[in-house]
Amino acid sequence: MALYFCGTNKRMTPERAEKIKKILNYRQNGLVVVMENVHDPHNISAVMRTCDAVGVQDIFVLMTRLPRHESYGVNSASGAKGWLTIHEYDNTEACMNAVKEKCSHIFATHLGVESRSLYELDLTGNVALVFGNEHEGVTEECLRYCTGNFIIPQVGMVQSLNISVACAITLYEAFRQRQIAGCYKGEPQLPEGERKMLLERWGVWDQ
Repeated sequence: MALYFCGTNKRMTPERAEKIKKILNYRQNGLVVVMENVHDPHNISAVMRTCDAVGVQDIFVLMTRLPRHESYGVNSASGAKGWLTIHEYDNTEACMNAVKEKCSHIFATHLGVESRSLYELDLTGNVALVFGNEHEGVTEECLRYCTGNFIIPQVGMVQSLNISVACAITLYEAFRQRQIAGCYKGEPQLPEGERKMLLERWGVWDQ
């Protein structure tokens, strides 16, 4: 497992420090994204950009059937990687056990007999969302750790969406639900210890 905290090299002004503190207050405790064996690094970077936009801090990148990507397509990420906590694993058990420590519910995008519509899920609690390979989806090994499966309703001939699109739709449904639940009022959502650690990593210290 590898864990990266990526800061920026921009000059820290008081205005920028206040903006960072404000954005950090929107980071959601217990809303996690897992990407398993995603082939195209640009898809991963696009997911990172969406995660940053809706306040997801932790992303788990699990690669058991593909080599680890050396980069994630900087242009697509538009710098989002620098503001996220990226956990990289090459072992499913280790990865999913780490996810379970953060989240009580783990939902995978998977078409199965008991799959539910995205819009039937409660995404206001401690939830991990799992997205699989572009061609094969989430592996059976990973599904064993999930507490439920969901699909995004579609009425077209081609019953599939690009992973970055599927993730964006899913995360904005989570954003909608959590906004109604009052999770984006600007009050800190992350544990204080994690907040302080991120502020230090991002070059901000309370004075």
